[in-house]
Amino acid sequence: MKAFYTLLFVFTFLFQYNGNAQTVVAKKDTKKIIIIYGSPDCHYCTDLKESLSKKQMAFVFFDIDKDQVALNQMLTKLKNANISTNNLQIPVVDKYGQIYVNNADFKDFIIKITE
Repeated sequence: MKAFYTLLFVFTFLFQYNGNAQTVVAKKDTKKIIIIYGSPDCHYCTDLKESLSKKQMAFVFFDIDKDQVALNQMLTKLKNANISTNNLQIPVVDKYGQIYVNNADFKDFIIKITE
């Protein structure tokens, strides 16, 4: 019975955690997935997701307004990459382990992410 409750807890946690993420997987290569941290109300986030979808690049979008775990994960990645969180703009992107922030020209930012 204890094993049942343990499995129930694990599955509940996984479904809750994944329920806060929007996943789009490209047909070509599912091993390379870009992680986007942002907000659904952010037009830069929306534009980036559209650009990645058009290029059929796999990504996962985490809404940092609602997902505290994703927010903490993003902040940890920024800290580990020695990127300041002062005046931080979203989206923040983890592209295969390389962290990118939207702090300059947005067109150049999209090019970096989609190339």
